[in-house]
Amino acid sequence: MNNRTRSASVEQEIANDPVTLCESKTWTRRLRAWSMAFWLLMGPGLLAMIGDNDAGGVVSYAVTGATFGLSFFIPLVLCLSIVTYTIQEMTVRLGAVTKQGFAKLVYIHFGKGFGRFQMVTLLILNLLTLMTEFIGMTAGLTLLGWPLTLADGVSFLLVVAIAIFTGYFTKERLALLVGALNIVFLIVAILTHPNGATLANALLHWSMPVRHASVLWFVIATVGNALAPWMIFFQGSAVIDKGVEIRHLKLARIDTALGSIIQVIIAAAIMICGAVLYQHVTSIASASPALLILALAHVAGRFSAILFGFGLFNAGFLASITISLSSSWTIAETLGWARSLNDKLAAAPRFYAVYIGSLALAAGAILIPHLPLNFTAVLAQVAGGVLIAPTLIFLIRLTSNEAVMGAYRNGMFGKTISWTIALALIGLSAALLGQLLF
Repeated sequence: MNNRTRSASVEQEIANDPVTLCESKTWTRRLRAWSMAFWLLMGPGLLAMIGDNDAGGVVSYAVTGATFGLSFFIPLVLCLSIVTYTIQEMTVRLGAVTKQGFAKLVYIHFGKGFGRFQMVTLLILNLLTLMTEFIGMTAGLTLLGWPLTLADGVSFLLVVAIAIFTGYFTKERLALLVGALNIVFLIVAILTHPNGATLANALLHWSMPVRHASVLWFVIATVGNALAPWMIFFQGSAVIDKGVEIRHLKLARIDTALGSIIQVIIAAAIMICGAVLYQHVTSIASASPALLILALAHVAGRFSAILFGFGLFNAGFLASITISLSSSWTIAETLGWARSLNDKLAAAPRFYAVYIGSLALAAGAILIPHLPLNFTAVLAQVAGGVLIAPTLIFLIRLTSNEAVMGAYRNGMFGKTISWTIALALIGLSAALLGQLLF
């Protein structure tokens, strides 16, 4: 069975409504039907959400925990699941209805100028973010005694190797397996023995440390990591490549909702991991990820540090795949190139050239001497928080357009929620710029 036949087979399997699949009289058959339906359709939402807890995000969350302890930021990040689901559900719906990638739709409906703006800003932001992935992946390897150049090269080759596997479904399953390993952050959070009373107080009272000079910066960084622009481009293209259609929306929404919940739980766990360093490490924001791991080993023990280092590598590995694919899909869709993961390298050379080339640029950039590593990681999240605003405005307008979406356009409630989110993000971005400038 060739790649496209396998993709068509998977699409045929998920074509039935899960309620119809589960009308069997025995509970074992119903359970088996639900499990099969979810197994076949899960992927784009989970990968977009879990991949967003990338190496830069892990460092940013850990630095936030180390700076503020068990604080307001933990309930803040948990509440962001509602926001991320709202945005990514629009993305899934847009892709399933139009069968066109987000970048192409912006180009068609808002003109070449805005289309090019979205493409260029995404590529720049993705490159900056990919740098943080290689920073994270190399951190643990350098602690094992590997030279930075060797650690960087091995990380690059591992991510590139994904391209040699055949078929969208195979690549997606491999990426999901990598994403499942994020569970190590929950284990490390437990091993740090967080103070239950302090954690409960943070969850119940939402006491924002407003007097801290950098609080707004970290708020934007937290929101920026949860709502990165590449997620919209990635998931919109992935649902098309996978073959998700309107009749699949019910399970696609479950996939997206599950991903949004897992994402914030892992993010909160990473903040708890970082909180063990609160008042133990000075100038944590200027330290490298390797020094962050060493500090964790000193305070929480070597085993916790090893697990955290593994999780950091794993997070960077998964995000390198998804972020590079968002760049490849965006350029290929806009320029009309072959762009399916069901295509082999020879069938879509320019698509895979963007994938590999963006990885090579990022891997080479982190070899620049005296690069402020942790600052670069936080900066990438802040940039994502600022640049998500125009992307979100385009997404809302497209999904509210009856000519584009037909009966699946946003209702009045959906418009109200989505525009509220967009305006809140714009307000946060303006406040951050004001703080930086004045």
